Amino acid sequence: MNIKLLLMVLSAFAILSLACIASAQLPVGVKKGDHIQYQVTFTGTPSPDHSIVQAKMEVLEVQAPTIKVNILSTYANGTQVSTNSTLNLQTGQLIDDFIIPANLKAGDKFLDSNVGNITISSVEQRTYAGATRTVDTASSGSNTYVWDQATGFSVEGTSQGSDYTMHSLAIATNIWQAQNQILEFDPTTFYLIIAAIIAIVIIIIAAVAFTIMRRKK
Repeated sequence: MNIKLLLMVLSAFAILSLACIASAQLPVGVKKGDHIQYQVTFTGTPSPDHSIVQAKMEVLEVQAPTIKVNILSTYANGTQVSTNSTLNLQTGQLIDDFIIPANLKAGDKFLDSNVGNITISSVEQRTYAGATRTVDTASSGSNTYVWDQATGFSVEGTSQGSDYTMHSLAIATNIWQAQNQILEFDPTTFYLIIAAIIAIVIIIIAAVAFTIMRRKK
């Protein structure tokens, strides 16, 4: 075999092998149909094109390492804008780090093409969209991020602009089920509900006893 041809074949094989290894190191935790909704609040005065109050992100297609998503943004004036975007975990095209590789641990890094490598600073247990989840946290510049570890979905973030601060928070999703909300009531509210139930039961018992006594007489 021609030496040059052999070297070309070996080089191509090496490149493909490295690409496969790199892709294997970037697990995708989302699937088609997954969606998550966010509530967005501001301090300061954002420009009209940043005054988003709600957003919903849905996964349209997954072909690792690319993920196609639709983002439906609701602005303060009620206008809704639907945008399709393609994320790429390999090249770091993540827009605002909406989805990152799944199952990252503290100290792991991923590429954001806008700022370079971002390092996971901690892994914690927090409650989002009604359920306790294991999450990854990180910061870059003046921005802070929280992602659901199992899926890589963003669940919370704070971004600092020149004249405003934006905070996004996941409030609903079809990926996990919300836990029993009664366990998350404010203690005062919970005790008031219990007291009201007891009072109603006492009134019913007293009424029944009174009726029985009258019948006996």
